[in-house]
Amino acid sequence: MVTTENPDTSGAPSLKALWYGPLVGLVVPVLAVVAALAVGAVLLLALGASPLTGYAALIDGAVGDWNAVADTAIKSMPMLLVGVGICIAFRTGVINIGGEGQIILGAIFATLVALAVPDLPSVFLIPLVLLAGAVGGAIWGAIPGALKAYAGVSEILSTIMMNIVAAQILSFLLQDLLIEEGAIKIQQTRRLSHNADLPLLPGGTRLHLGFLVALLVAVIAYLLIYKTSLGFRLRAVGHSPDASRYAGMHVKRSVVQALALSGACAGVAGAVMVFGSISHRLIGEGGATAFTQGAGFNGIVVALFGGLHPLYTVPASFLFGGMLIGGIELQRELQVPAALIVALNGVVVVFVVSSLRLKTKLQRWSEDAVLRRGRK
Repeated sequence: MVTTENPDTSGAPSLKALWYGPLVGLVVPVLAVVAALAVGAVLLLALGASPLTGYAALIDGAVGDWNAVADTAIKSMPMLLVGVGICIAFRTGVINIGGEGQIILGAIFATLVALAVPDLPSVFLIPLVLLAGAVGGAIWGAIPGALKAYAGVSEILSTIMMNIVAAQILSFLLQDLLIEEGAIKIQQTRRLSHNADLPLLPGGTRLHLGFLVALLVAVIAYLLIYKTSLGFRLRAVGHSPDASRYAGMHVKRSVVQALALSGACAGVAGAVMVFGSISHRLIGEGGATAFTQGAGFNGIVVALFGGLHPLYTVPASFLFGGMLIGGIELQRELQVPAALIVALNGVVVVFVVSSLRLKTKLQRWSEDAVLRRGRK
């Protein structure tokens, strides 16, 4: 008589255990934002304002109607593109703080192309300016990558310094070579070619093609990191440079590639910010920060909030974009100082970054639990 026995699956990790790690990665940042908003409520109460009224105004300003949703999406685009680039760099074990400078160089390269061939048909000029933006950002990212790989220079210091250099290049160009001719000297180019304007998407809002470009870049980055041999090498280098070197991988080349790809994403953001803007000019009036609007730094927080995953960075960028856009409505509704909105965003950043250590510990604990269950 033949008996059939069910295989012993008691040692296999449970589905619950396998999903616990990713769940922690999602829940902890969300709780960090909730905690930050609670602190913001205390600040509003201290000013004699109603937190419920304020947060209702914030939500209405961010997603109250289709125009608000479009404004939030537009605000989130550069942060998403920078954040996707940050995911590539951080997965390779390098830290890119140079998003601001890479945005600027991408914008400059894209602007130069539009000025050089203004009569090129839109079907060619739009992809060309986006590609030029990617090239400019990639070059600006590859420089600190090469310095780290071949000279041992800290990428944190070099990328920060490259931000300063990029800001000075922008100021120089818009004070002389690229400045719009006229009686009033404003640091901006002339109105760039209409053929390079990013077309508006259907719906009657300001939302333009750059939104789809940003989503496409996020998908491409995901496929690159997790579905290609290059992505495998980059992640291997990030996990253990010594083991990767022993396995025959070119660690130094991977570092340069990672920062170049990261810079390329930020460079595309620069091109989108120029050709998707209302003015369709490269504007340096008010300094480099007035142009980038802090997207190079906010993109880091967006990437961390998204767990350094390109696809999860999409909703994270929309959340932060909504906070920035909705904060304007909150200020208008409650008549509170603008500094409070900046402080609220700062509190969110602090809580999200601080939660990373807790998230890492919980995820490691869940992985250990899976391994212990597998040994039983």
